[in-house]
Amino acid sequence: MTSQIDKAKAFHALHVKGDPVVLYNIWDPGSANIVAKAGAKAIATGSWPVAAAFGFADGEKIPLDLALYNIRRIVAATDLPVTMDLEGGYGIEPEAVAATVTRALAEGVIGFNFEDQVVGGSGLHDIALQAERISAVAEAVKASGIPAFINARTDIFLKEKYDDHNDAHVDAAIERAQAYAKAGAHGFFAPGLGVERLIGRLCAAVPLPVNIIALAHVPPKAKLAELGVARISYGPVPYRQMAEWLEAKARAAFE
Repeated sequence: MTSQIDKAKAFHALHVKGDPVVLYNIWDPGSANIVAKAGAKAIATGSWPVAAAFGFADGEKIPLDLALYNIRRIVAATDLPVTMDLEGGYGIEPEAVAATVTRALAEGVIGFNFEDQVVGGSGLHDIALQAERISAVAEAVKASGIPAFINARTDIFLKEKYDDHNDAHVDAAIERAQAYAKAGAHGFFAPGLGVERLIGRLCAAVPLPVNIIALAHVPPKAKLAELGVARISYGPVPYRQMAEWLEAKARAAFE
């Protein structure tokens, strides 16, 4: 079986500007196996579908112990690299976030999504504080000996309607990306952004591999590759589509 270190190195290598790795987000061992069978190169959880699968709302409402138990079972179910959506790290202080990361690494993951919105509050963490938090994550990763991939997410674009996104939002994202890269992040996640010109500008200006979610208003894979995207994820989309299908089938059965 491939070691956790080797999986982490392989996951880093999948992030190529212009040749994006596709992560079709899953929520449990069963969905992980299905996506792996379909040809995935890596497995990624999404916080929303994981929470929903256990009957919780998103936003760190699922207890951390349960989320870690779930990721342990996912890691055990596949030989592929597994990256975990850690939301805001289940804490505000850098020390609390570092402790969460250390626990997740012990379960076998090789990467994390780590967001800058104030979970349970409003707005985004100040850039300086979020950089400190990312630095703490990076130190925890270094101490573990596992070269895990830190995907620093900004919620700038999710806080606004997608058709209102503009250059000012990209300017703010670039500022955060530069600070997060300096703090030790390995990737920059801009969920919600879908305007081709703005995606291209972000990819050109950011020193990290850029991750975009394939939402309905987002360009197709080929165009995202052309724009310089290095990672495409699907977030809650697969779970929501599965839920719609299941409900429709159930309604038909009950009629």
